[in-house]
Amino acid sequence: MKFFADTADVNDIAELAATGLLDGVTTNPSLIHKSGRKFLEVVKEICGLVDGPVSAEVVALDHATMMKEAAVLRAIADNIAIKVPLTIDGLKTCKALTDDGAMVNVTLCFSANQALLAAKAGATFISPFVGRHDDNGFDGMQLISDIRLIYDNYGFDTEILVASVRHPIHVLEAARIGADVMTAPPAVIRQLSKHVLTDKGIEGFLADWAKTGQSIL
Repeated sequence: MKFFADTADVNDIAELAATGLLDGVTTNPSLIHKSGRKFLEVVKEICGLVDGPVSAEVVALDHATMMKEAAVLRAIADNIAIKVPLTIDGLKTCKALTDDGAMVNVTLCFSANQALLAAKAGATFISPFVGRHDDNGFDGMQLISDIRLIYDNYGFDTEILVASVRHPIHVLEAARIGADVMTAPPAVIRQLSKHVLTDKGIEGFLADWAKTGQSIL
């Protein structure tokens, strides 16, 4: 499974990219606002930090203006993935952009029917929001299972990008189901390496090493 970081914090992105674990980045207007920086400036910097897709979202709601905004975003770098909302105009934009060779991330997916539409429109990625789905009394991981089944039934190439990931269990369940990508805040990605027994093991090894009185350097 590919790991994307869901952030516009370039320091976090650079740190994760150095581990070799990062395959891409997703941003949205809320994350850009949180960064306190100019949208085009921060997206361009992120594109220089990772080789994989960097999702940059249009903010228009009509097809014609979405296409104009997408043209500006595509000019930033070759690894830009245009993010569009799961609306009829967003799907129309998705079709036009993918036909022209662009990567497109269709976002704000909350049903398998919506995911089916995105795949038919040629989306590169579909972003179902599992955390927000859970918040509203639905089963976010069941949504991922349904999309996986439908996409496998018909051989769609659209990659399932699990979004709104809140904790490591979301990552585990998404991997078990066979999602293609997950995007999570950097803090959640770091949590994946944590385990109390790992910490205890390191503590024990270091204590025993200290008793030897030796040094590797």
